[in-house]
Amino acid sequence: MKCPQCGSEEINVLESRSAEDSIRRRRSCLSCDYRFTTYERLEGSVPMLVKKDGRREPFERSKVMAGLRKACEKRPVSVETLEQMLTRVEQRLNQTEEQEVPSRLVGELVMNELREVDKVAYVRFASVYREFSDVNQFMETLEGLVELKGGCAKGAAPGADLQEKN
Repeated sequence: MKCPQCGSEEINVLESRSAEDSIRRRRSCLSCDYRFTTYERLEGSVPMLVKKDGRREPFERSKVMAGLRKACEKRPVSVETLEQMLTRVEQRLNQTEEQEVPSRLVGELVMNELREVDKVAYVRFASVYREFSDVNQFMETLEGLVELKGGCAKGAAPGADLQEKN
């Protein structure tokens, strides 16, 4: 392992903790004193993904994490929460016991996780994932969120409760 700051290979492990399906290690570089956290996890047998165009490719955790980070950009969602969401998605994929699953299943699992954590991030992810082509699709998604919450207040615009608070 190399220090992400200076590239030195002299790294000390300060603390290790179990976290769901991984081990969280707090590390320190002996050369520059930079501290960082790593997560080690066992590789499971996540099924192959079948893309929309029929191509097959392996599940890549980093691609899903990039999508989650983009959706949660400038939102109050911690990296630890993103890691936990992604771990749950992987666990559900492993539970299918299928060798191949449609890539849309991953998108749906991610959207379910985001819906519970941050509604704005959910709408951001859904707009890209579902390839919204017009405002009506966007509004349908917002109205669906409002209906899940039990409707909006009388006189309030649909999605008004989704506006960021300063």
